[in-house]
This record gives sequence, structure tokens and C-alpha cells, in this order.
Amino acid sequence: MVIHKPLSIWFTGLPGSGKSTLADALTLVLKGYNYPTILLDADIVRKGFNSDLGYSLDDRKENIRRVAELSKILIEQEIFGIQAFICPTNELRNMAREIVGFNNFFLIYLSTPLEICEQRDPKGMYAKARAGYMSQFTGVSQEFEVPDTAHITLDTSILTIEECIQSIMERIGRFN
Repeated sequence: MVIHKPLSIWFTGLPGSGKSTLADALTLVLKGYNYPTILLDADIVRKGFNSDLGYSLDDRKENIRRVAELSKILIEQEIFGIQAFICPTNELRNMAREIVGFNNFFLIYLSTPLEICEQRDPKGMYAKARAGYMSQFTGVSQEFEVPDTAHITLDTSILTIEECIQSIMERIGRFN
């Protein structure tokens, strides 16, 4: 597999859609091809780099802005950035694309149905949100907009991890 330039590869989707799982798998594949790659997962970034931010729309915007700026720096250093963020609105995704650069930004939308994401609920967040213990939770009390301009759409309730990664790698090769 030959990829001619580094990219900022963004996974977006509802909580529990498989963003982190696929981002981890893609990172391993790219590193296996000896491409310098850094994974920026929302849970990790929120615990350190962006620990001063909450989940209001303004804080989400600042979270994505900071990550996009960092992603731009990674690309300038010829490093692939793999981002796994809910990034719930087209406005946020377009802002990230603008910062990173249109030709450097590859958006992957995980279209996994809400019911499946809730069944998975790996952190128990949907249950807490439905019980009223969490406000501003995407998919329950906060809307998720389907992306206008995803490069690839994958439903992880139908496709295996391997099938998803194969599709992503094929698309990246053509995008690049």
C-alpha cells in the first residue's frame, strides 16, 4: 500500500459507534506500513490536553479547534493524525477541515444505528443519560448531524473491523 502524503483521518459518529476501535486498528495498520502515525482519541485528549473543557457547544468547538490545529502540525511534520471524536455537527467538522486543509482532511462517518450504540454502551453513558444523570449527551439530549461530506460511511453493526479497515485503506489510497 502506497500513500503519497500524510492525512488527518477523522472518525465521527455516535458514542459507541466504534470510533476508538477502528482508530486503534487503523493506527496499527498504518504503523505496520511504517507510516508515522499518532492517534488522538477524544477520551485521552479530554483527560489531559483539553481537560479544562466541558461538553457545551462552545467547549466542543474549542476541543475540536485545538485538535484540528494539532492535526495540522502533525501533517506539516509528515505524520498521520488519526482522530476519534464524536464531532456532532457539520459546523465543527467543516471548521476542522478548514484548519487542517481540505486536501489533508479525510472524514469517516460511522453510521451505526443509535439502538446498536446503546446496546454496546461500553461506558454506561447512554444509561446514565437516559436516567437523567448526564446532560448534553450526544444521541440522547444533544443532536448528532449526519455529515454532509464524509469520504466514507461505514456501519459497524454490519461490517467487521477487518472489512472497515480494508474499505478505509482502499479509499485513502484513492484519495491520496
